[in-house]
Amino acid sequence: MSEEAERELESAPVRSARKTSKARTLTEIRSLARSHTRTAIRVLVGIMRSDDATPAARVSAANAILDRGWGKAAQPTENGEEGAPELVQRIERVIVHPDNASDGDAGHEA
Repeated sequence: MSEEAERELESAPVRSARKTSKARTLTEIRSLARSHTRTAIRVLVGIMRSDDATPAARVSAANAILDRGWGKAAQPTENGEEGAPELVQRIERVIVHPDNASDGDAGHEA
């Protein structure tokens, strides 16, 4: 952690109520981190463009930039074509309608 960030954290007010203090501390930390967004993005871009950085560091920096700008890519389900939705319907049927748990039709209502 940089000296500047440490000084900012040290100068943050300390509160006595635990829950309130914890929530405010998390909010303050998020705010402090967000105040360094431009610098962090510049550093990531610098690493991504650097010929001296390892390929792994460059890819990692590029991914971090893309994730923040566009969000993480959706991960496909690996249960075949319709394995996951069928499992979700089965769980729902067992929880909501336990008498119908052995029925083959997931859409069947009691």
